[in-house]
Amino acid sequence: MNISQGLTDVWRQIATFVPRLIAFLAILLIGWLVARLIAKATDKILERVGFDRVVERSGVGRMLQRSRYDASSLIAKLLFYAIVLITLQIAFSVFGPNPVSALLNGVVAWLPQAAVAIVIVVVAGAIATAVKDIVGSALAGLSYGRWLATGAAVFIWALGIIAALNQIGVATTVTTPVLITVLATAGAIAAIGIGGGLIQPMQQRWQRWLGRIEQEAPQARAQAAAYQRGRADAARQLAETADPSGPLHASSVGNVPRTASGSTASEVHRRS
Repeated sequence: MNISQGLTDVWRQIATFVPRLIAFLAILLIGWLVARLIAKATDKILERVGFDRVVERSGVGRMLQRSRYDASSLIAKLLFYAIVLITLQIAFSVFGPNPVSALLNGVVAWLPQAAVAIVIVVVAGAIATAVKDIVGSALAGLSYGRWLATGAAVFIWALGIIAALNQIGVATTVTTPVLITVLATAGAIAAIGIGGGLIQPMQQRWQRWLGRIEQEAPQARAQAAAYQRGRADAARQLAETADPSGPLHASSVGNVPRTASGSTASEVHRRS
């Protein structure tokens, strides 16, 4: 038994491992400091450019009302953890190929897809809120206007969520069972309605709904025309207010009160 050779091997392994451990700890420390600095800067920049207001208008802000983070702080926190993961990936790579590095490589490669998915959800929420407001305002006088606005918003939300899931690679595993469930439910309802006693009630209800829609069609067209006229009037008033030579400014100048001698009040004050 060669004891000296064994001790030599142990010291060689220690001498090889200690520098790697020091490099590992140094990379972790530097990465953690960089992550904190970037997260703080990102939070301040997003708050300054009004990112929280955009998220609030998109409807996503309501989901964060009970959270201790606002939208900008949440993005900054996610960015912090993403940088920490990248730091861990670099730090563990000093030890050579290992299962932890393989796992971190997969997670880090997935992070850009998750970021794009978050952006898709925020944009879809903003579009859905805008469409709901426009359709609801245009059809506010109709009994089914609110339902149409909500349906359009839900449809846009669904498209955005499906696109986000597709971006992160889980659209097939999630949307396919949901689609099968919806189709099976619709088929069961149709089978019960055809084979049971729901035919006449549903026929009467559809006739009543279609009749109401036909009666309110002129009102819907008038409501849409009034909405367009209101937008045109608002744009014209805004343009007249912004233009000093416009007719609104001219009329206000022409209506300055004058005294009996034809002079304005400011002229009489200067003479006195």
